Amino acid sequence: MIYKFFHVLFSLYFKLFFRWRFYGLENLPSEGPFIICANHTSWFDPPLVGCMVPINRRVCFMAKEELFDVFFLGPVIKRMGAFPVRRDTADRRSIRTALKLLQEGNILGLFPEGTRSRSGELGEPFHGPAMIALKSGIPVLPVAIKWPSKIFRPVKVRVGSLIYFNEEGKIKAEVLVKVSARIMEEIKKLLVEL
Repeated sequence: MIYKFFHVLFSLYFKLFFRWRFYGLENLPSEGPFIICANHTSWFDPPLVGCMVPINRRVCFMAKEELFDVFFLGPVIKRMGAFPVRRDTADRRSIRTALKLLQEGNILGLFPEGTRSRSGELGEPFHGPAMIALKSGIPVLPVAIKWPSKIFRPVKVRVGSLIYFNEEGKIKAEVLVKVSARIMEEIKKLLVEL
């Protein structure tokens, strides 16, 4: 219930104040689990990505654990399906939670850079999204977001094609690097098209 309420609220906000424009929505799967990987330059990226998906399908976001201690915000994002991650560590608990959510058929929302880019340029990725994609066998949906410099100008979102990774056996460090680089390359291509 709370998810649908905020979905409607933010949809109205983005339509009124940012005249949102989506490109490539035909690439959005209509069913089954998938992993959304997007660039991250604004606090509003998670609700924008959530609103991109139809209201009857919830996107569960991995969010830095500090947010769950913030008054009001913490309980709200938890009820909306977000779960904590300890940044700068190999947080196995958050990986297990992500894999469980995908196994249950949910959509997972991740920002491979791990934090917002102040410059607007793509940063170096963490390997958590690559690890989750490889362990789950679930495809990655690359998404690029470009915010305007001022309000009342359009925020643009481009959705790419699903990326499938079929690595067999033990997941080695070089494989994680390769998969992470591929995800970021796809996001970069989409950004150029915006």
